[in-house]
Amino acid sequence: MASKLLMGGMPELMEKILNNLNNEIDSLYSCALVSRYWCKIAIPILWQDPFSVEEKYSIIPKYISSLSEDTLKECGLNEKFSKTLFDYAKFLKVLDLDRLECMVKQWNCMEYFDYFKLVNWTNLIVNSLLKLFIESGATLHKLVVSFHNSIMIMPEKIFSLLGPNESFFSRIQYLSLGEISLVKIESAIAFLRALSKHTTKIIALEFNGFEFTFTEAEYDKLQLIHALIYIIKSQKQLRIFCIVIEAHTFTNHYGIISALESQKNSLQEIIVENCDYSEEFEVLKNCKNLETLRLKICDYKIPLKMLDYNKINVLEIVDYTIETQEMALVIKKTGISLQRLKIESRCEQIQNDSLLLNALKCFCPNITYLYILNIGFSTQLIEVIGNLQKLQFLTLMCNIDVSKKEMKIRAMQFAEILPLTLQYLDLVDKWLEKYIDIFLNHCNSPLRKLIIEKLDNEKNIKALIEFCVRKKTLNYVGLDDQSMLNNKIRKEVEAYFVLVPYEDIIIHC
Repeated sequence: MASKLLMGGMPELMEKILNNLNNEIDSLYSCALVSRYWCKIAIPILWQDPFSVEEKYSIIPKYISSLSEDTLKECGLNEKFSKTLFDYAKFLKVLDLDRLECMVKQWNCMEYFDYFKLVNWTNLIVNSLLKLFIESGATLHKLVVSFHNSIMIMPEKIFSLLGPNESFFSRIQYLSLGEISLVKIESAIAFLRALSKHTTKIIALEFNGFEFTFTEAEYDKLQLIHALIYIIKSQKQLRIFCIVIEAHTFTNHYGIISALESQKNSLQEIIVENCDYSEEFEVLKNCKNLETLRLKICDYKIPLKMLDYNKINVLEIVDYTIETQEMALVIKKTGISLQRLKIESRCEQIQNDSLLLNALKCFCPNITYLYILNIGFSTQLIEVIGNLQKLQFLTLMCNIDVSKKEMKIRAMQFAEILPLTLQYLDLVDKWLEKYIDIFLNHCNSPLRKLIIEKLDNEKNIKALIEFCVRKKTLNYVGLDDQSMLNNKIRKEVEAYFVLVPYEDIIIHC
């Protein structure tokens, strides 16, 4: 089979294999060097999302080399650009216009260092590249756009270029609309109205960083609201909806939440940040397939009202301070349907947590994923975690207010009580750092992935190796701090497990 893959005898299988490496840039580059056939498959995958890679402004001249001579002259580019082996523009599937602008500016500063012409020049290049992407036959799956930066996107010009390539916008599945400044509001409205006509297959829609504090007399802002509502209503099967409001808590929803009534048969996930409850949320009681609710800095009335009608199995609550009485009611209402839970207190330790922990113990036996930040490392917490007999993924950051002797006892109890279903453990921050060896020596859970702060002393290294030998399950250890890790330690431990940056193996709710 290996020879057939190398020679191109199984193209569909090979493409599926390499598509699974779409986030591993170095691996894909290595695959592209194996053979001409592998290269033809790997390169399109590498160039699907080129603007997500930091400090890769060197990709800009590769695109520019495909521009016509007339366009190059219009942009003030008189030098010769080497032609590329591939037409990279047609491979584009993910377009972030902010990142595109940023990379064009970086390239200009490195190559020409001309600040005086930067804004106008950037505008010419970005719009020329947009035209190139459209005319090359690219098909977008994801579009990230905001109207607060220096470039002037001309909607009427962009959409007039579509012609035979209507699929450039029509197959978008993920749309993120960012901050819109007052000076760009007319352009944003025109863009959204045109986009609504071409795009009806959006699965995930995000309104990110909007500012809705205005009076009804401000006609342009009301027109923007109408354009946003039309985007929602024009979609055939919206599954994920996200609204993030900056600066002020959002109290008037202007019909945006109500518009989700049109998606009641498909909507599965709601993400809301900086919002108060309003009667508009009542429409969500008709969304029978809604199963994920993520709330950040929001009124607790939102989940309390919604959970009267919806069976939520994924719940995320992030706040500056967790109100435990309300949180306990929310947990009680989710009950046996809850499988994944994230509770994060950003500013201070969760106070009066016994109510919350008791609700978890009494009403939520089916949790498989638990994420709690800023809670006391109490015996009650240890007992609750031990009772979650289906728990597979645990992320925990605790505050310590006991003596070293007591802490050693609790570290041992915590290790011994962990469910035998647990395969992933993230010990956020340094709270258990001094007791990792005690924890590992008493842990019987078949951990496959473990995330810790750092690995810089012999006793912890020894405990990790002994745990790995004893359980024979540990595959990856993620480190937040690798500064003290020398080659000798790395070589010693990687005979037993793979050391990686923690972000490579982190599992989100």
